[in-house]
Amino acid sequence: MLSGLDLTTLAVLMAAGVLLDLLLGEARRWHPLAGFGNWAMWLERSLNRGSCRHCRGALAWLLAVAPPTAIALALLLPSAFWLTCCVHAILLYLCLGLRSLREHNLPIADALARGDLAAARQLTARIVSRDTSGSSATALASASAESLLENGNDAVFGTLFWFAVAGAPGAVLYRAANTLDAMWGYRTVRYLRFGCVAARLDDAFNFLPARLTALSYTLLAQGMRAKLRAWHCWRAQAPLWSSPNAGPVMASGAGALGIALGGTAVYDGEVEQRPPLGQGAVATGADIARAWQLVARTTALWLTVFLALAALAQLAHA
Repeated sequence: MLSGLDLTTLAVLMAAGVLLDLLLGEARRWHPLAGFGNWAMWLERSLNRGSCRHCRGALAWLLAVAPPTAIALALLLPSAFWLTCCVHAILLYLCLGLRSLREHNLPIADALARGDLAAARQLTARIVSRDTSGSSATALASASAESLLENGNDAVFGTLFWFAVAGAPGAVLYRAANTLDAMWGYRTVRYLRFGCVAARLDDAFNFLPARLTALSYTLLAQGMRAKLRAWHCWRAQAPLWSSPNAGPVMASGAGALGIALGGTAVYDGEVEQRPPLGQGAVATGADIARAWQLVARTTALWLTVFLALAALAQLAHA
């Protein structure tokens, strides 16, 4: 392991980070990711100009990612073992977003259940980049379910994967790279060249985690028919999406849930017809809770598998 920690310690620290996230949730004030976002915005405003936008974007990415990763490494300089473990667990907690996915999405389901479309539109606008001002209840439920499935990978499973590979510095590096893609990875006039490096590097970081997430969603589908449907949607629909990682995750997740996602969405005033995701009935507010439950069960699966691998390693060395 690049982290220098044995498998058992890593497994325990992963569980500790998830538990801290579920107990404490997202920091309300002085969250490191908020500070990182401000730093990234300043870099973009300063460097996204003139010629050589690709090179400027690459430099901005490096200047954004290097400081938090270096800080994570510095905090893990040789010290007492218990203190090192605490730093790993706390940094992992700060990188995770499992509880925040629930806190941002389940209120949308509640608003739809009350028939409060205005509140549901406002809440959904906080978590997606599409225009929700005229969205129907079905469109809002679809947007929330898609966000949950995709961010299950981005905010949870990708972070756990890179923590397993390189400990807290790996998790910090991944979340910084993923955040930059969310900020700069748009195919607009402003970001097409400048954000190209951020988008491609995020694709690379997520290649394995996204496919493990898609596999997990497929395995956790309820019943063999649902598992086969999730697998079919993954293989048939994912290649139609421009994102090499969002496609497998959302297609398998929608297939596992037995709902139809994708389709029409409005971005920056332009109507975009996106490829289909999943198969079945159109999404409803109740499907938002089902999508959250799938993400939660996948988290439990990942922790169980990693703890089991650690136990097997212990037995092998006994």
